[in-house]
Amino acid sequence: MSKWKTEPAPRHKMKMSGGDRAFMGLIIVLMLLLCVIIIYPIYYVILASMTDPVTVNSGKPLFYLEAPYFKGYLTTFRYKPLWTSYKNTILYTAVGTLIALAATIPAGYALSRKDLPGRRGLIFIFTFTMFFSGGIIPLYLTVKALNIYNTIWAMVLPTAVSAYNLIVCRSFFESSVPEELLEASRIDGCSDFKFFLQIAIPISSTIIAVMALFYATALWNQFFNALMFLQDDNKMPLQVVLRNLVLMNQANQMGSSGDAMVTKQKLAEQLKYCIVVVSAAPLLAVYPFIQKYFAKGVTIGAVKG
Repeated sequence: MSKWKTEPAPRHKMKMSGGDRAFMGLIIVLMLLLCVIIIYPIYYVILASMTDPVTVNSGKPLFYLEAPYFKGYLTTFRYKPLWTSYKNTILYTAVGTLIALAATIPAGYALSRKDLPGRRGLIFIFTFTMFFSGGIIPLYLTVKALNIYNTIWAMVLPTAVSAYNLIVCRSFFESSVPEELLEASRIDGCSDFKFFLQIAIPISSTIIAVMALFYATALWNQFFNALMFLQDDNKMPLQVVLRNLVLMNQANQMGSSGDAMVTKQKLAEQLKYCIVVVSAAPLLAVYPFIQKYFAKGVTIGAVKG
């Protein structure tokens, strides 16, 4: 080895002027303020779900657990239909997301191919449905005609393809799968189907994660479709059962008097916060692990003119 040691070249840091430092400080303050505005409502709901409703209804901001009151959670978790509805919602979300991905991803790729016959007409038809739909009655009649009323398929098939998500997928494939890659694969004897499965899908994990998040969130929060298409109580999703729990406690409150009425009123008030936490907790727990795909996918797959 040579006795001469080569030292790395010094890195020259760009000096910021006073105006630049002030601007950067202002940006940091605004970002911190925005984070507080976004995070505090969530923090407030969590605290309110564990705090005496009298303290919550006083109107003062909550920063810590002042008067613990857990009867709302005890009532919620002791409500037996809750666990059945949780199982139903997880099933609807998992099956519905898989079906939606199986329908949206191939359709988005097909619409991104410029050699697809009738491509512009198909895009127009899908875009048209974003602004004009048949309405509730034709949808209900279609579900009845397909003999899927009061089944899991009534919850997952009507929402299998979202026109907006389809357009985002198409834009992603147009910008992320170059035509040169397709031409090179054709020279090597690769078919269109094989190209889609072995090349397009592996490099599209970002948009797949984004679509899974979009569809899973919509399916998890389904409420109106369940009221229209489901009849049996043991098939209802979480959102409907939690709403029934609130209505039931409000009805019980009206038939009480004195101290019992005050207690039930407090419980009914707290249940609103408990239900928000119980219904949103799974999504809030999963979102941090896929939010990087969400931000990147929405940027890359943004709708282009």
